Amino acid sequence: MTSTSIIQKYEETQLAIKLISLGGRIQMLESETNLSRNKLIKLYKEIQGCPPPKGLLPFSTSWFMTWEPNIHASIFYNAYSYLVKNGLKSGIQTILKAYQLYLEQCQFSSHKDKPVLGLTRAWILVKFVEKKIMQQSCCNTCRGRFITHAYHPQNTFTCSLCQPPSRADKNNKTQKENNEKCMKVLSKPSYLNLSVAKQITA
Repeated sequence: MTSTSIIQKYEETQLAIKLISLGGRIQMLESETNLSRNKLIKLYKEIQGCPPPKGLLPFSTSWFMTWEPNIHASIFYNAYSYLVKNGLKSGIQTILKAYQLYLEQCQFSSHKDKPVLGLTRAWILVKFVEKKIMQQSCCNTCRGRFITHAYHPQNTFTCSLCQPPSRADKNNKTQKENNEKCMKVLSKPSYLNLSVAKQITA
């Protein structure tokens, strides 16, 4: 029993380190591990070099529906759905693997920029879909699969790539080549970087 407990604590510590390194918030760590809050805060300070941010997690669905975050959230969730459909169990490990795929697919963005979709929001998004607060809907123009509010009427959704807001033209991240790559990922799971996918699912 003692050795099992030590191994479990080690595995949970390793998981916490990985989550913190990718920007996971303390509330997320508390939910996904059995480590004490004090230990998690110490780990966070040691890894990030500063205290963890205070305040509640961003539980609003509205962020996911704004034009650029919606594209990134949809890329992540397509990766997550792809992994689950190909045999991985839903849960934090698959969320991490899907997030790795998301980061890989978003290499066209500047490496100086932080990902539009942080790990904590990606984790919250999966919870929202599981609780049927949000869902994937098919764009009636490009047929890509995007995140929408739950129970969105079928055949009435147009994505922000097909119908971008006027301000999108002023943002470098909406250039034609970026949109084309986004569409490949969102419309057909096979367009996910298969070498990365095979490595992650192995």
